[in-house]
Amino acid sequence: MNTEELKEIADRLRMTAVDMVYKGKDGHPGPALSIADIVTVLYFDKMKINPDAPDWEDRDRFILSKGHACPIYYAALSEKGYFGDKVQDFHLRGLGSKFQGHPVMNKTRGVDMTSGSLGNGISIGSGMALAGKYKKKDYYVYVITGDGELQEGICWEGINTAAAHELDNLIVFVDKNGWQSGGTVEGTIGSNNIKERFEAFQWHAQEIDGHNIEAIRQAIEEAKSTKGRPSVIVCDCIKGKGVPYMENNNAWHKGVPTEEEYKIAAEALGGVK
Repeated sequence: MNTEELKEIADRLRMTAVDMVYKGKDGHPGPALSIADIVTVLYFDKMKINPDAPDWEDRDRFILSKGHACPIYYAALSEKGYFGDKVQDFHLRGLGSKFQGHPVMNKTRGVDMTSGSLGNGISIGSGMALAGKYKKKDYYVYVITGDGELQEGICWEGINTAAAHELDNLIVFVDKNGWQSGGTVEGTIGSNNIKERFEAFQWHAQEIDGHNIEAIRQAIEEAKSTKGRPSVIVCDCIKGKGVPYMENNNAWHKGVPTEEEYKIAAEALGGVK
């Protein structure tokens, strides 16, 4: 699949995510839209997966550590065919819905790990990657975490463990959009020097434009070619990317578009297809 085709899919997933939040009357659109390009490259270009056999033992694994961004995850799974026909109404966060406000592995087909309590993804991913090494499997484990989330101590326990075990089958993406629910990351912790911190833990680290499809593809290939060390790809992203009034506007960390706002988003993203 070429770059332009992947860009089209990314915007289609963004529209599905906005539609999901609008119809469900709840959700986190900003965090979902910022990672759309990363999720698109993983699910439609790089990951070794089979929607007809979601529990295939040799598949690549994916963990959305920033679980509140799940609308884009559900959109990708639907587009990829995990639920048969594309889902028209996800009933996001609805009572009894299989599409809850955070991914649940025993409820939603294709979800490899339940997430929502921030900070756990890298540690769990390290465990999955270590299991793959022990079993002599060639699968990769991909994790997407947020920059604010890295304030959790358990992240750094997992980062340290992955380096100690030389888990070169673990690739972490950091959505570095500069925001967390309560404000800016730098205003909370005083710095956002993620690449340097990972390098101090002996990880292979890259920093790229998180909305450049080709840069994401190349960074993954570089990570795969790096042996003996886990890899992190720090992605400079824009929260709410693709919807003008949401971009870099932390008011859209969580929120539901009005009818007029929905129409503006649909115009920007090409509408529901």
